[in-house]
Amino acid sequence: MTIPVIIFTFLFSTASAGNRLNIVVTIAPQAEFVEKVGGEYVNVSVMVPAAGNPHTYELTPSQLKDVRDADLYFKLGSGIEFELMWMGKIASINKGLTIIDNSAGITLIENEEEKAAKDPHIWLSPKNAVMMIGSIKDALIGRDSEHADVYQKNAEVYINELNSLDREIREKLKDKKKRVFMVFHPAWVYFARDYGLKEIAIESEGKEPTIAGLRSIIDMARENGIKVIFISPQFSTRSAEVVAKETGCKIVAVDDLSKDYTGNMRRVAGVLKEGID
Repeated sequence: MTIPVIIFTFLFSTASAGNRLNIVVTIAPQAEFVEKVGGEYVNVSVMVPAAGNPHTYELTPSQLKDVRDADLYFKLGSGIEFELMWMGKIASINKGLTIIDNSAGITLIENEEEKAAKDPHIWLSPKNAVMMIGSIKDALIGRDSEHADVYQKNAEVYINELNSLDREIREKLKDKKKRVFMVFHPAWVYFARDYGLKEIAIESEGKEPTIAGLRSIIDMARENGIKVIFISPQFSTRSAEVVAKETGCKIVAVDDLSKDYTGNMRRVAGVLKEGID
């Protein structure tokens, strides 16, 4: 009589260990965060792919299946256009889906172009990333308490890594005087805030600048001694190339949606260390 019980228990434990939470996130950096905390106990699907633009991207039919099968959705919650457009649809096709706001506890910066809106690029700050990890950890524990110790430990390890990254960036940039850098798309305002920098954007309200606007940007680049312009793979480079040609600036491609979060942030800090006065 005891043999079937032993066999049943073994099979149940094996099946339980093989079950993973199906997680959906908006952008790839969030996938990195969830995988760092969830480890082997999560499957993560990203809604906005690497080449996609979260300000304009539209869901595909195949992605709707990922949403239907999901246990948790971690939204940025910071006003990114993709979520404003699609979160209602996402919630409607999976009534059992738990939606977690990754911006909880984060102070949002006012969007300079749209005073009623907030800047959505919260993940480009290691300090904000630490808070996002906290909400991810709590949600995973809430849904899968069996592995709470694993999620807690993984979160602590990654938070230590993020805090170390923050100190490293601060050390790299501490001696800079002008502390001004230029970008095409204004994605780096939280990063700039954290490290006492100023971001000058070429794009305005999602549009290329006018001829007069471009002249003004060229003048600002010269006045501020700009040496490097950040461009993103999701956006046009035409205006940035004009500014670079007129001022002698170097164009550097940085992907604010890179999944390699810590590596990407270190690279940006390294470029700024060499590229600002």
